[in-house]
Amino acid sequence: MRPGLKAQGFTLVEVLVALALMAVLAVLSWRGLDTMVRTREVTQSRIDQVAVAQISLAQWRADLDAMLVLPGMVNDLSMQWDGRVMRLLRRSATPLPNGQDAGMKVVAWTVRDGHWLRWQSADVRHRAELDQAWQQAAQWGQNPSSEALRQQAQLMPAGSWRVFYFRENAWSNPLSSAGGVNQDLLKTPEGVRVELQLDAPGALDQGRLSVDWVRPSFNPNRS
Repeated sequence: MRPGLKAQGFTLVEVLVALALMAVLAVLSWRGLDTMVRTREVTQSRIDQVAVAQISLAQWRADLDAMLVLPGMVNDLSMQWDGRVMRLLRRSATPLPNGQDAGMKVVAWTVRDGHWLRWQSADVRHRAELDQAWQQAAQWGQNPSSEALRQQAQLMPAGSWRVFYFRENAWSNPLSSAGGVNQDLLKTPEGVRVELQLDAPGALDQGRLSVDWVRPSFNPNRS
């Protein structure tokens, strides 16, 4: 080394300071990435919850829109609410390979084990098959067998639910009007309101969700 020239390089203190700064930056970067990942997970979970709720409500409306009023059912009533399970008769959405109508299905809805559940029968084309499917739906709602559980779909989280019918220009409890004198109260209602209590784990929000369905042919001005 020539006299008068200082040695080139970093001192030990400078190296340690640089390493400390790099460590701090690494920790801050990791926290930033962790926050981004958590935010993404929360956002994706929210998107999934909204999608499940939309699919559940769309299926509920589709079942009601496709409901059939079959003469010969009790009071010509093709839907029945017992305080826990809603059963209804609807057109089958799947045509036969030859293009003919596949017939009907019995579907049932209930809230159990923290979820809104839907059950459906196989396609039915004869009265005996219909009667059997109608009873199977009731059994599924009370004490489902292993076979019935395979026919159910788990939809949006819910803790409990209630159903109201729109009859005689008012919403009422279907069970309270079942014994009324007016025979119109025994007919299929013009509208159905479902109230879902969203207090189950994984629910979209806490509180109550109310959804109304009105029969497409309903005429409020009809005398």
